[in-house]
Amino acid sequence: MSAGTVQSALPAIVKWPAPAKLNLFLYITGRRTDGYHNLQTLFQFLDFGDELTITTDNSGSIKLLTAVEGVPEEENLVVRAAKLLRQQAQLRGTLPENAGATLAIEKNLPMGGGLGGGSSDAATVLVALNHYWKTGFSLTELATFGLQLGADVPVFVQGFAAFAEGVGEELTPVAPAEKWYLVIHPGVHISTPAVFTDPALIRDTPRREISELLLADYGNDCEPVVRKRFREVEQLVSWLLEYAPSRLTGTGACVFAEFDTESAARQVFELVPKKWQGFVARGVNVSPLHRHLSAQ
Repeated sequence: MSAGTVQSALPAIVKWPAPAKLNLFLYITGRRTDGYHNLQTLFQFLDFGDELTITTDNSGSIKLLTAVEGVPEEENLVVRAAKLLRQQAQLRGTLPENAGATLAIEKNLPMGGGLGGGSSDAATVLVALNHYWKTGFSLTELATFGLQLGADVPVFVQGFAAFAEGVGEELTPVAPAEKWYLVIHPGVHISTPAVFTDPALIRDTPRREISELLLADYGNDCEPVVRKRFREVEQLVSWLLEYAPSRLTGTGACVFAEFDTESAARQVFELVPKKWQGFVARGVNVSPLHRHLSAQ
C-alpha cells in the first residue's frame, strides 16, 4: 500500500456482530503479585450481542457516533481499540497517517452484566478494521493487542469457545455442548474490581486439568460474593433455579439457565417477572464475528 491514502475501495456500510459470552464455569485459583487473579474458566459465545457499524475514511480521525453515558470517548474501548490498531499498523508501515474510521454501536447487551459486551465490541473493531484497512495482522497478534484493552478481549478476537487460564488470556479451544440459554439481567450494575477485591471472595480453588473440569458440575467462585452483596441477584438465582441449572456469568450481574431446546428456554422466558429483562440465545462454539468475517 502506498504511504498516501487508504485503499480507495471503501467498504459498504455493514453491521458487524459483537456477540455475548458466557462463563460456563469460573474458578479462581490464586491471587497474583500484580493484583490480578489466576483463573480457570470456560468461555462460550451466544448468537446474540451488540452490533457495530464501521466505515473507514481518509480523515485521520477516529469518530464514535454513539457515546456511552459516563464514559469519555477517549476511554471508550472501541475508540481505544481502533487507535491501538492504527498505531501498530503505522509502526509496521502498512497504514498511512490519514487512515480514519467512524464507529457506531447498537447496544443490546447490558453494561456490567458479565456478558463481555465492551470487550466484544473492542474485539470486533480490531478484527473488522484489520480486514478493512488490510493491515495484515494475524489473529494471534490482534489478541495480543486486545489484551492491553482487557483480559476478555483475546477470546473474542480468536473466535472459538475456549478453556482459559492465567487472567483469561491463555486459551485452549474446546467444544462444549451448544445448549440453549435463558439469560436474565436483574437490573443492577456490578463492578468487576469490587468483586475481585472483596475479602470474602474464594481465591484458593485447586487448579484442575481441563478433562476433569469438563466432567465435573460447573460453578462460579464469584457467585457467593455477588449473591450476598446484591439482593436482586440472590432473588434472581433462587427463582431461576426452580426451573433449570442456573448460575452467574463472570462477575455478573446476569444469570443464565441452561436448556436442551429453544422451546424449553422460551417456556420459562414467558414466566420471567416484568421487573427483570432477558433473552433466549443459542450457545455457539464459533463466534458470529468470525462467521461474518468469513462471509466478507
